[in-house]
Amino acid sequence: MNPNRGIFNNLYKNLINPVLKKDTGIDAEKLTNFSLRILSFSSSKHKWPVISSILKSLNEEFCIVDEKLRQNICGINFANPIGLAAGFDKNGDAANIWKDFGFGFAEVGTVTKFAQDGNPKPRLFRLAEEEAALNRMGFNNNGAENLVKNFVNQGIELKKNRRNTCLGINFGKSKITGLTEAKEDYLTSLKFLIPYCDYAAINVSSPNTTGLRKLQDPVRLRELLREIKTLPNCPPLFVKIAPDLSFKDIENICQLIIDEKIDGIIATNTSLDRLGLEKRKLKQTGLLLSEENGGLSGKPLQNKANKIIKHIYSINKNIVLIGVGGIDSPESAWERICSGASLVQIYTGWIYKGPQLVPDILRGIIKQLDIHQMSNIKEAIGSDLKWVE
Repeated sequence: MNPNRGIFNNLYKNLINPVLKKDTGIDAEKLTNFSLRILSFSSSKHKWPVISSILKSLNEEFCIVDEKLRQNICGINFANPIGLAAGFDKNGDAANIWKDFGFGFAEVGTVTKFAQDGNPKPRLFRLAEEEAALNRMGFNNNGAENLVKNFVNQGIELKKNRRNTCLGINFGKSKITGLTEAKEDYLTSLKFLIPYCDYAAINVSSPNTTGLRKLQDPVRLRELLREIKTLPNCPPLFVKIAPDLSFKDIENICQLIIDEKIDGIIATNTSLDRLGLEKRKLKQTGLLLSEENGGLSGKPLQNKANKIIKHIYSINKNIVLIGVGGIDSPESAWERICSGASLVQIYTGWIYKGPQLVPDILRGIIKQLDIHQMSNIKEAIGSDLKWVE
């Protein structure tokens, strides 16, 4: 038994959890940036003996290895189906070490062609009682060229040489780029980053960049995806969609995905729908959620995001789905997989529940596979099986 086992989760419970129990207090963005500075240092110095020893203990505490969890999807080997969603590690600062938290993959970004500061602060808010967040960050990031430099400085290997780290990269449109020039914006970023990219997530659904969601229009989206597919060594492509689309709009996008032979869909981004929380007052600003800009994430999005996964899977079972939105427990992850998701991503739930959420989910999935006498997680995808206690 490792004497350090449990130490990191206990630190999180004692230091971070008390902050997350109330809306006010330490600013949510400042807390995120503080955490990222520690993670960034650890990632860039991961070969230092002391850091290496800490990461080894981290790995032993949070990593679950089981053949039942392994999948090959679009030619990519996933050690397990749990990924870190885009939005937390925007600049790939911790790209070396997400695997040590137990993640089967991590999606960095959103990255844009041009470095940009994002929207005015404050722009990230906790909704502690609902285990939710409201954000209007606006793709704040250091730009695609700087992401490459960051990877180089951290010693991130090219994807062709990597064995144990699976990285998706989430691409968006720069704020200063008009819709008619959006295609070039995405293409430039991808050209820089394809060598590092196990898969590319094409983000056309953030609510926090003016006009971006217009790129979900099938005509515009088809043109964009066709251009991206012409890039040399283009990685598998996933389109990230909004939860606020009608089922008809989703069906049109699905048909486009099938027609253009795009690999899959990430469903969903944050929501402009307040999901029954319209009268909830944001203590940090004194305004109702119905009066605030930004996308809602976390537990309130769970049912809506799951219904979208289920609907897409019913349309075409060959579209690879990555489910994200409100996943905060082994039960909710299992539900998303049984609704049709091959992979799932967590972010807001991971913040509220802590790093123990990843191994808890994985142990829960393994237990359900054993109960249902399944040899691999692929058998559960779209099975509509219920959680069994």
